[in-house]
Amino acid sequence: MAQEFLSVRELAARSGVAVTALHYYESRGLLAAQRSAGNQRRYPRAALRRVAFIRAAQQLGIGLAEVAQALAELPEGRTPTKADWARLSTHWRARLDERIAALQALRDRLDGCIGCGCLSLRACALYNPGDECGAAGAGARRLPPITRA
Repeated sequence: MAQEFLSVRELAARSGVAVTALHYYESRGLLAAQRSAGNQRRYPRAALRRVAFIRAAQQLGIGLAEVAQALAELPEGRTPTKADWARLSTHWRARLDERIAALQALRDRLDGCIGCGCLSLRACALYNPGDECGAAGAGARRLPPITRA
């Protein structure tokens, strides 16, 4: 039985991911396409599951570099299975739990900080616990790092 291949537009339509995103995933080594005689991308049908895996990981806040690393652990070109997701999501779950706890702490302290603009006062437990920045002088000294997927 011949393997079914999808054009980039078909893969985009069926996965709900923009063509440009698919090209980007391919440039990052997350997807692999074969080329037709006319040099058009042709993705195996299994690419649908790979795209779903990538998008699910991104929804959890997992960056593409880490997704690529996880996919690289699979035998060459293999589509991630339910067992692969279970193994990886166990590791990712702990990180997600940490992020949830941090967001809950942020939410719980937010009402005492809205509008103050200080970012360095002794009382600002949100951005400057224990007035760590006070030793460096007056004014805002730092903000917590922004993590991006």
